[in-house]
Amino acid sequence: MDLRIFTEPQQGADYDTLLAVAKATEDLGFDAFFRSDHYLRMGSADGLPGPTDAWITLAGLARETSRIRLGTLMTAGTFRLPGVLAIQVAQVDRMSGGRVELGLGAGWFEEEHKAYGIPFPKERMARLEEQLAIVTGLWATEPGATFDYRGVHYQVENSPALPKPAQAKVPVLIGGHGARRTPRLAARYADEFNMPFASISDSERQFGRVRQAAEEAGRKSDDLVYSNALVVCVGKDDAEVARRAAAIGREVDELKANGLAGSPAEVVEKIGTYAAIGSSRVYLQLLDLDDLDHLELISSQVLAQLG
Repeated sequence: MDLRIFTEPQQGADYDTLLAVAKATEDLGFDAFFRSDHYLRMGSADGLPGPTDAWITLAGLARETSRIRLGTLMTAGTFRLPGVLAIQVAQVDRMSGGRVELGLGAGWFEEEHKAYGIPFPKERMARLEEQLAIVTGLWATEPGATFDYRGVHYQVENSPALPKPAQAKVPVLIGGHGARRTPRLAARYADEFNMPFASISDSERQFGRVRQAAEEAGRKSDDLVYSNALVVCVGKDDAEVARRAAAIGREVDELKANGLAGSPAEVVEKIGTYAAIGSSRVYLQLLDLDDLDHLELISSQVLAQLG
């Protein structure tokens, strides 16, 4: 089971804070550092000092880390044109020496679009499908050849399809709860399917849909990695769990029901229930980015047992 750290900087974090978490992620043996792609806080968080851009952040971290994978859950398709995104991700991949992964989604948070003057089109899933075709098509074009694409929402003409990523293939992540279109897109374009903040039963059901879609598309269902994203709140004792839950404005019982919370033994046991339905990777949503002791505890008491 791979454990990856997943952050939500829009809730309030500057680059230096993210750098500290990324370095701890690397030093403590986790597999990867991922971040969300949002420009507006959610809920009661103050969001200070303001949003950071996902790919600018990852570009900086690419130069200041050496081992961990770096990526997004999920880059909002509404924020970037597909050709520009292909260039950005390829460049950051080269800056990292080939450690980047692209999670790409349709975009959903209308308020942040209004807050920063970003168009919020109705046909977001149709646009996402074209974006996936263009980004992966540009990267797959042989050097010296050109790439063309004519869709309803995007057209590409005579593109040199440069630059190329350092990796022969940048892993693409697709995720979500949609019953039909999401599995189909994952089957066609994804290297990994991620189920965010879902129960065991819902995850198992959606994994099954993706597996079926992959087989129907002519792929082996095991060609994809299946993963979950879950909020994490671990403590050495009940008092420490309660303190960490309070720090992120959550109740312990709710966290235990909907995430990974409690003692290290409890969290290891619950991760095992996700592994039993085929999940081989968990993104630990870390909401208090100043609590690096939390990361150390997870590394020494949870990651060590799963390794």
